[in-house]
Amino acid sequence: MLVTKLEHACLVVEQDGDRLVIDPGAYTRPVEVSGVVAVVVTHEHPDHGTAEQLDRILDRNPGIPVFGPAGVASALAAAVEVDVVTDGDTRTVGAFTLSFHGTRHQLIHSSVPVVDNTGVFVNSTLLHPGDAYIDPGAPVEVFAAPVGAPWLKIGELMDHLLAVAPRRAIPIHEATLSDIGFAGHTDRIRQVVEPAGEVVVLAPGESFTV
Repeated sequence: MLVTKLEHACLVVEQDGDRLVIDPGAYTRPVEVSGVVAVVVTHEHPDHGTAEQLDRILDRNPGIPVFGPAGVASALAAAVEVDVVTDGDTRTVGAFTLSFHGTRHQLIHSSVPVVDNTGVFVNSTLLHPGDAYIDPGAPVEVFAAPVGAPWLKIGELMDHLLAVAPRRAIPIHEATLSDIGFAGHTDRIRQVVEPAGEVVVLAPGESFTV
């Protein structure tokens, strides 16, 4: 499985020539990828999915499914039909078996509505949680770990990584951080993932093989 990180929360996953796009949002370069068999949008916030990005992907890959929770379906109803998924659902498309976990976005503040958020576990290997602390209840080879967000406290993320104990962690969701902040939060992740595991830092556009 080849995992390519784009800006912020977006990943492109490739297996046996099939591609899966996760969270192509407004903080990500235009996603111009062929061979896509599905898109997952974990929640409705625009840094995770926009109509413009989905139009661009669907123009190149017509007829593919877009998976997301009910809030995504409502937010994007004018642009695309969404196959609604929630905690406990599974879908198989192309080379990918997708299991979905969680129902709600992490709390930002009592004044900010809490939206639907459902993370995706790809081929029982790669976990993308969206904006929530999600544990799939199974061993995690690669955890796409958000490192900067209005809802995120780095100590809580460290505790969550200790609980899930992934073999590898990829820092994502970095657009809200300076370079210094990103480096600092990544070092905190290393404290709890290494030496038993590994932190893989990818610049936008870089890939690694699982």
